Amino acid sequence: MKNIYYLLTIGILLLSSSIMAQNANNFAFYRNQMTIINPAYAGVDNQTVAALSFRTQWTGIEDSPRSQAGFLATPIAKNLGFGVSVFNEKTFVEKQTSIAIDLSYLVKLNEETNLYFGIKAGGNSFVVNTSGLELYSVGVDPAFGSVKSSFTPNVGVGALLKNEKYFLSISAPKLISFKDVKNVDGYALVSTNRPQLYASAGYDFNLNPSGTLILKPSFMARFITAAPVSVDINTMLSINDIFEVGGLYRTTGAVAAMASVTVSKKLCIGFAYEITTKAELASAKNTNEFLLQYKF
Repeated sequence: MKNIYYLLTIGILLLSSSIMAQNANNFAFYRNQMTIINPAYAGVDNQTVAALSFRTQWTGIEDSPRSQAGFLATPIAKNLGFGVSVFNEKTFVEKQTSIAIDLSYLVKLNEETNLYFGIKAGGNSFVVNTSGLELYSVGVDPAFGSVKSSFTPNVGVGALLKNEKYFLSISAPKLISFKDVKNVDGYALVSTNRPQLYASAGYDFNLNPSGTLILKPSFMARFITAAPVSVDINTMLSINDIFEVGGLYRTTGAVAAMASVTVSKKLCIGFAYEITTKAELASAKNTNEFLLQYKF
């Protein structure tokens, strides 16, 4: 047992040493799609799960981020899980698509607690369409006259400690840096998208003897070099394992109301309505997020 925790500690230190800045995937329903950021979730609890998420951020701002994510994860053999995950985002003149294959391995610590290790392998497609930019100069810069694209291979790692009541997750889903373009005050600027560390944990509290009311607090932290730590604090109330209602607070300036319903214990449909708490982003209006999840 001590050896397992020793290995986990070493892994966390190795992951932490590689962390540098990149954009975060700020899905409010992160607990329902952890496979996207942590390959150790592939086939977790011996379940086959598929999910889709659609996020439209800052509806009051033109060319604001539009994100879609999806995955399919399933157990394939004793102690082995397999998954496929896709993440797509379009912002300003750029479009990014990440595709990955996930493998996980289960180490059973006791009858109630499992430890999973995962590895992610895939690639990131990055496209910049500069042809539509307005240039305020007399001449035409040939560098802005075409669509530029690139492909970068990627690997990621993750670990998960889980039982019926709680989970502890840590992962670095992208360990290879790549370049992208940002919209800064109307200018297209090239920046480097680098690895980032995700850490998450949650605990489920039974509020009554029958277990029909369960409080599910959790958090998701994103660590980026030279930037404030971003933390999502989420609390959901589960009613009869059918309805969930709650909210989210993001330390970088957002709050959200969330709700979901599960049909026949298989299909989960969720919606999150998010607003910014920053006065300078008042014109950004709201962010909408939809979730579809199916357990086979």
